[in-house]
Amino acid sequence: MTTVEAFAPAKVNLTLHVTGHRADGYHLLDSLVAFADVGDRLIFRTSESLSLDVNGPLSKGVPGDEKNLVLKAAQWLNPRGTAAIMLEKHLPSEAGIGGGSADAAATLHGLSKLWDMPIPDNTAELGADVPVCLRPGAKRMSGMGEVLNDIPPLPPVWAVLANPGVSSPTPDVFGALLAKDNAPMPENIPAFEDAAELADWLAGQRNDLETPALALTPAIGLALEALRGLEGCLLSRMSGSGATCFGLFASEDGARAGAALLPPAWWTAATRLS
Repeated sequence: MTTVEAFAPAKVNLTLHVTGHRADGYHLLDSLVAFADVGDRLIFRTSESLSLDVNGPLSKGVPGDEKNLVLKAAQWLNPRGTAAIMLEKHLPSEAGIGGGSADAAATLHGLSKLWDMPIPDNTAELGADVPVCLRPGAKRMSGMGEVLNDIPPLPPVWAVLANPGVSSPTPDVFGALLAKDNAPMPENIPAFEDAAELADWLAGQRNDLETPALALTPAIGLALEALRGLEGCLLSRMSGSGATCFGLFASEDGARAGAALLPPAWWTAATRLS
């Protein structure tokens, strides 16, 4: 039996500017994306059929059938492919940190090794965040998510991720967005000397989905306020369409100390960002 393992890291939208709305309903974005060192884990084993077993601390409510992007990605890569897939969930669902897309990307990586076949280029068919999750690392993501550009490496920076135990469905948040033709980020993203300089620059940028998400899910405001009040927090903002928020810190010790002060009922993680 052959076994392949893959890691699906959390995606953090440090910025998210909504710059347009297409006639087909898709939105255009301009986002600075980074990845955490926390995430889901997947194991792929040779098998006579295709199956998915979901477990882990945050597996409750996660579908184990074709509704799960893991199986969709497997069938998209090879409609006749067979494998026993185990998904260990550590990331909350509908949380603005790309859990499903990261799982799909990790599935493509894992099964491409197990089945010895290349990953096609048109992975955006599986979801707008799948292309960036295939290449974890700091990127500028634009278009509908399929246009990826490298940026200067981020300085050492840590984050506290906090989700107050609520979901924030992406379609609902986009539906509540009033202004859908906003300014993008500056043309050039500079190299930052340290975490404080990065946070200062980010403070002049936006997450355009934060206001509608707050209106739909007021608990997001509690997370933002709690992060903002932590000693050493340089910036707090919502990631993606929520409900996970992040606070930036200059040191690992500061991030871990801050995370320990948040409500134990919340999902939290102290992490370094790539």
